[in-house]
This record gives sequence, C-alpha cells and structure tokens, in this order.
Amino acid sequence: MEIFYGNLNVPIWKCIMSDPWENLLETAKTVHLGNSMLQDFCPFPKDIRRQEFQPFHIPASELMQNETGLYTDDYTELRDAFISTSPYAHWRQTYKGTTVGDRFLDEFGCYGLIGPESPFQSEKIRAWVVYMPRNFYYPWHQHPAEEMYFCIAGEAIFRRENCPHIRLSSGGTIEHLTNQSHSMETLDHPIMAYVIWRNEFGTKPILTYKDAR
Repeated sequence: MEIFYGNLNVPIWKCIMSDPWENLLETAKTVHLGNSMLQDFCPFPKDIRRQEFQPFHIPASELMQNETGLYTDDYTELRDAFISTSPYAHWRQTYKGTTVGDRFLDEFGCYGLIGPESPFQSEKIRAWVVYMPRNFYYPWHQHPAEEMYFCIAGEAIFRRENCPHIRLSSGGTIEHLTNQSHSMETLDHPIMAYVIWRNEFGTKPILTYKDAR
C-alpha cells in the first residue's frame, strides 16, 4: 500500500527519493516550453544554475498548502510541485513597510523559482509562483520589468492601465508592459500563477495609487 505525501496525490517515496526543486524546475520547464505565449515572451533559458538560499516562512505558505480551491484540469503537476516545495521556499514580502495591511502581508504568497533568494539563477529571466486566496485584492502597482502571468489554477480578475479587464483562468496568460500599472482581484476562487519577468530586474514593484486594503 502506498503512503501519500500530505494532501498531495504524490507517493511519499517519490518525495524522499527525488529533489523537489529539480522536479519543480523540470515541470515548470515542460509547461513553459509547451506554451507559445510564454516562449514568445521569454524563451526558457539555457543558463540556469543552482544556488544556495535561505528559506523564509510566512502564513501564506500554510494557506497555499491547505487550499482546496485551486482547480485545474491540465496543470495539476505544476500546481502540486509548487505546493510541495512551499515549506522550504523563501517567501517574499515585497510590500512590507508600505500602505498594504496585515492581511495582505500574511496572505499574499510569492516565492521564487529562478532569481534572488531562489533555488536557481539565470541572467535571462526571473520566475515566481504567486498565490492569492479568495476575496483578495492586490492593489495597483508597477515595475520597469516586463511581466507575464500564466494562470496555473483558479482564477482572478486582472486590470491593466488603458486596457479592458480580463478574467484569467487556468491556462490563460496576460502581459504587463514596462511600468504599466496593474492590479488583480480574486472573488469566489483563489489563484495560483507562474509569473515571469524579462529585462530590468533590478527595480522592485511600487504601489501606484493609495488603494491598498
């Protein structure tokens, strides 16, 4: 009889015998290479190398691990790979010290796969997972880096300056241009997204308006 790991449909022997970060990277690579929008935006890099980093924990880690609403028909492997590495990740707090409230700092989840404080490095790309629970608002913000969101599971409403609103669900993508202000909001469903940056990696996002909740 097989014993399964946590709430994932993954036999525990696979988790013990394999490197979860390498598994995540390969799973993300497969999805990235198989999606023309991601590849056209930023080809999956060939210069990836492993690096050391220090894990950093926030409450969003448990929220994502215990989330029951991240539905997807096609990307369960990538969803589960991000969940399986979440206890060991360096969770970001990009907006600490700004006008966002305690709920945002506790429940907005983001950790890196490729980039600083991440298990892998590249000169060509930055890659993260982003998680937002139900009924959650990510205020208007901007950054010089060009960005693409790929929805792994769940759904959210994406708003961009001078563009119509879009409801993004599993398999969908949306691009944010350089310094194009944008915001996101979940309603009845949470969201998990694979997020990539190209160019201008050195500048962090900043809030555009005073609409933090």
